[in-house]
Amino acid sequence: MSETIIPEKTAEVISDVKEELGEVKERVENLADKSLAELSDLFRNLKDSADSMLRSKEAESIKSAFYKLLGKLKGENPEAENSLNNPFEAVEENFKAVYADYKKERAEYNREQEAHREENLEKKKAIIEELKAMVENTDDASSSFPAFRELQNRWREAGPVPATAFRDINDTYQFYVEKFYDMVKISRDLRDLDFQKNLEAKEKFCKAAEKLAENESVVSAFHELQKLHEQWKEFGPVAKEKRDEIWNRFKAATAVINKRYQAHFETQKEEQVANLAAKQELCEQVEAIAEKEIGSSNEWNELSRQIEEIQAKWRTIGFATRKDNQKIYDRFRAACDKFYGRKRDYYAGFKDSMNANLDKKMAIIEKAEALKSSTEWKKAADQFIELQKEWKEIGAVPRKKSEQIWKRFRAACDEFFAERDKNAKPENDFYGNLKAKKRIIEEINAYQPVEDEKSNSDALREFNARWQEIGHVPFKEKDAINAAYRDAVKAKFPQAPAAQHAPSRQGRAPRSPKDILLEKYRALQQDITTYENNIGFFSASKNSEPLIKQMQERIEQAKAELKELEQKIRQKEEEGIE
Repeated sequence: MSETIIPEKTAEVISDVKEELGEVKERVENLADKSLAELSDLFRNLKDSADSMLRSKEAESIKSAFYKLLGKLKGENPEAENSLNNPFEAVEENFKAVYADYKKERAEYNREQEAHREENLEKKKAIIEELKAMVENTDDASSSFPAFRELQNRWREAGPVPATAFRDINDTYQFYVEKFYDMVKISRDLRDLDFQKNLEAKEKFCKAAEKLAENESVVSAFHELQKLHEQWKEFGPVAKEKRDEIWNRFKAATAVINKRYQAHFETQKEEQVANLAAKQELCEQVEAIAEKEIGSSNEWNELSRQIEEIQAKWRTIGFATRKDNQKIYDRFRAACDKFYGRKRDYYAGFKDSMNANLDKKMAIIEKAEALKSSTEWKKAADQFIELQKEWKEIGAVPRKKSEQIWKRFRAACDEFFAERDKNAKPENDFYGNLKAKKRIIEEINAYQPVEDEKSNSDALREFNARWQEIGHVPFKEKDAINAAYRDAVKAKFPQAPAAQHAPSRQGRAPRSPKDILLEKYRALQQDITTYENNIGFFSASKNSEPLIKQMQERIEQAKAELKELEQKIRQKEEEGIE
């Protein structure tokens, strides 16, 4: 029976690949908290280290972590990637350059190592030729045995050979070693002494193999066992009566490790099948989201949050089966890319819309600035009011310009109305009107409501009539005095309809209750549109979560008010009130 065992090369390659994948995955996970700059520094330090060629797995782990993080950041910031000042381009190009240098050095190192293995192969071939000649010339055992010992030492010192030649060269060597022991007529004492040395060495290998069964790391134990088998081959035979016994002991320890190793990968295969099913489910979820019809910034942000949660869940799931792992990742990435591509297109169109709105508001500003010097007070005032109305109806503009253009428009309005107020005719005594309205507010605040609601209602009508008879107040004071009037009426006449809390605008025909409700309804719709546009602006900036949350709360509140108004409008229609 042969004393050696040569593991199948295919099995070795598969196990090496599996172990390397596991190590790379573990290292990548350990690097998950690093930034792109930190990963670049780690790689540069590794490249410059003295043992950089022996740390290829670590290098590949850093590379994988770098591109995994880069892909994530690009997915989260699609606008930045396509901008002229791409923040990722420089760091990626620098990393590529350093990695390319490392790969070049690694390739040269591998060529040198392969050349050394070829040299070792030639050395071992020469040793075999000497051993073969020794076996064929065994006249003087005493002189042959020391030379045989020297050949064994030279063999062990020769070093590794190319993997493709390993099995053949070792089989040939063992064949002539055994033939030397079995065929050459050497001194029994010398032979027995050599057999005993080989037996002691192989007993140590058996103990080491048996100890490996206690190793918690199945993969590590398996690879340590392969090293023991390689060392076993370096020693010659033992006495014939011991050969089967020592070999069976070593083979039994080997079987235990191999069985654990096989069970480990069977379990791992089951886990990978389960991982594949879990990842397929996540792909379906992202694909469904990517196909949805989305019409507002609020929806885009909510669905983006869902995608991020799914991506986070994906990262907690291990590898799928080897043949499906890349395919399922490509499917998941394609679905995510589709979603973010559609989102990028939406905001590109949204940006165009905001720029168009900016052009419209700039046109209004130009009209206001051309009109602000007019002395046709009535005509110009009506035109300003119309411009203000148009301004409110136009949608959002780029956030950086919003405050700037509003101040410019407001300044033109203020300049005109301030000049108009200075040149008011006696019949248009704006400041006198302001004082008259303040006196009415003082009277309302001093009013003491009575138990008779009719009397209170009559008093309120009188206050409203007197208020409406008073002319215009200075433009800058208009909003404040009207608000003060509403607050005073609301405090003293809480039971009065809401429409009576605010004074009618001069020159406007009385509105029906239904008209008032419809006006409020349209105003709320416009508010909701404005809030959703604001969310679109905020989502592009950092630290915007509190603002987005505030906008979403306002949207929900406005939608609830819309429902109440719908019910009230329907009620007025049923009552026949126009």
